[in-house]
Amino acid sequence: MLTTATSSPMQLETVLEHIFAIRRITRQDQQLLMSALLSKEDLNEQERLQISRVFDALQRGLIKVVD
Repeated sequence: MLTTATSSPMQLETVLEHIFAIRRITRQDQQLLMSALLSKEDLNEQERLQISRVFDALQRGLIKVVD
C-alpha cells in the first residue's frame, strides 16, 4: 500500500487499482489520497478523477474503511 505522501504516479495508480479491486481502504490510504489531492504536486486529470471516485464510493458505502 501507499507509504509516503509524496508518491510517484505509478504508486498512486497501483494503490487506486488495489482499493477498487478489493473494495477496501485503510485509514492511512485515505489520508494519503487526501494529502495527494491537497498537495502542491500536480496530479493529472485522470488521477484526480480516480481519487474522487474513491471518496464518492466511500460516501456511498461501496468501499469499506478498515484499520
